[in-house]
Amino acid sequence: MIGEITEYKMIAHGEQRYTIRDAIQAAPGLVVFRMPAEHAINDPARWRIGHHEGLGIAEAMRGEDALKGVEILKRTGIDWTQDADTIQATVTGEAARELYSKLSYAWCEAPGSAYMPGDVTSNGTYTDADVQTAADEFKADKFSAYDILLAMTYRVPWMGLDTEPFNEAHDRIVRAAGAE
Repeated sequence: MIGEITEYKMIAHGEQRYTIRDAIQAAPGLVVFRMPAEHAINDPARWRIGHHEGLGIAEAMRGEDALKGVEILKRTGIDWTQDADTIQATVTGEAARELYSKLSYAWCEAPGSAYMPGDVTSNGTYTDADVQTAADEFKADKFSAYDILLAMTYRVPWMGLDTEPFNEAHDRIVRAAGAE
């Protein structure tokens, strides 16, 4: 059922298999889920649009962008309930370039497109300690609330937060840093 939480079997690199227990059934044949922490540790785009047979279709930095990407995929005319081999044969060459061009409007891209050095699996999740560490750093650098906003946009774990959690984290850091 669309919108329900479901268990999903993700296949990575043709061999690695992961069970995702909290995938969202976003459209017929498509799910949205947060990548497992042990997979793609250098990929800050922690949200994936997956095909029902385990194939990765696209990735996004934020969950809300992945859901917007599904809306674009629904309008492509592709029947995403087909088997993975048929989807792979359909989405190649120029068709793939067109698909990812359309998906870019929702900040989605091909799986494995993003790279950052180090372990960035925490992108999109944060702790109270992360808030305090960021606040201490920004206070020492005398950042304004606006400067903090800009800096957070390009840093893990903040850049992976959906809009409301990002705004909440920003407010907490600004208050802790005493910024104006």
